[in-house]
Amino acid sequence: MHAETPANPRTIIHLDLDAFFCAVEELRDPSLRGKPFAVGGSPEGRGVVASCSYAARRYGVHSAMPMARALRLCPDLIVVRHHFRDYVDLSRKVMELLGSYSDLVQPISIDEAFIDISHLPQPGIMYAKQLQTQIRDHLHLPSSLGVASNKLVAKVATNVGKANHGKSGVYPYAIQVVPHGEEAAFLAPLPSDALWGIGPKTAERLASLGMRTVGDIARYPLHELIRLLGQTGSALHYRAQGIDESPVHVSHETKSVSHEETFAQDTSHEVELLQILAEQAQSIARQLRKLELQCSTVAIKIRWPDFSKISRQLTLPEPTDDAKLIEAAARTLFHAHWKPGRKVRLLGVRASNLAAPSFQPKLWDWNPKAFEKQEKLDAALKTVQARFGDNSLVPASGLAARRASKKEKPDP
Repeated sequence: MHAETPANPRTIIHLDLDAFFCAVEELRDPSLRGKPFAVGGSPEGRGVVASCSYAARRYGVHSAMPMARALRLCPDLIVVRHHFRDYVDLSRKVMELLGSYSDLVQPISIDEAFIDISHLPQPGIMYAKQLQTQIRDHLHLPSSLGVASNKLVAKVATNVGKANHGKSGVYPYAIQVVPHGEEAAFLAPLPSDALWGIGPKTAERLASLGMRTVGDIARYPLHELIRLLGQTGSALHYRAQGIDESPVHVSHETKSVSHEETFAQDTSHEVELLQILAEQAQSIARQLRKLELQCSTVAIKIRWPDFSKISRQLTLPEPTDDAKLIEAAARTLFHAHWKPGRKVRLLGVRASNLAAPSFQPKLWDWNPKAFEKQEKLDAALKTVQARFGDNSLVPASGLAARRASKKEKPDP
């Protein structure tokens, strides 16, 4: 069964930077190339695999796996700590390159994006090859791309291409094209969980009803799917036929910037916790400046050893991108909700209520140290005035008026 082809079909490219963190680490340390390695946390604790090389994947290592288990599967696995700032910088350069092809670019993660190139005159595969070559030659990063008439099929195409070309232990550099009108035929033989919205539980339920492939779902009566799964059944019916009309969303709005850390071992060490808050505040401030934004709200998140958590926030006197001010707010919240000796499993800081900096003159600067000095000065002034009278100290700007007032008064 073929999905109905629109009169003016779109051309959407889905781009995936292959094993992105690992590719960046290989740029930092070329000796890692071809070796089994993983980027992530320490195996001595709760560290997990954030990304792993294709050589490591041949041993069964995959992302989100506990690092300790990854080492059991691959004893020669090299564990590399992440360098997130480098990942962000290179991701930004890739997105800028995509933006040179179309104004319709939708990043969906640090290493993935959709690009609507429907306005360009040549076939989509030409632009996919061109993008892949430019990313390889100019940024030295591997990528795989899917080309189709909509976002759903383009992303599935990328996954299929990577699966077909990534079995040799090297980067796949895949390009998979699904011609207009062949969406349903392309999807039909794939397992049901290839579709968006189908997780393990839904896939298990579908299998119990005899639907193990996308084609099985497409052929299942629509009214029965709706009866069994409600609106989810209706959505699956159309997705299984490769129908997806969702646009490539372009949003320049960043709602928040956050940084959090899960500890290898629960800790109650105050100096360590405060140092982590300081580092997180610095990271957030750097990101705000890159985005040319300031925050008006700072929040902290604390997860306790029993997995319960709290999130508390406060509003600043004025927007800022200053690390010290963000840290001061985070410390205030932390001390208000943490008792000495209580262990912490996770600690994080979030900046929200973001806006572009205002270039109007400020009435004051909220600086904890300056505020403390001002308080001491005010206390000293009050002491002097209490001893010598309220008029013993006046602003310099008032002296001239004071003298003029004296001159106007007649001598007694």
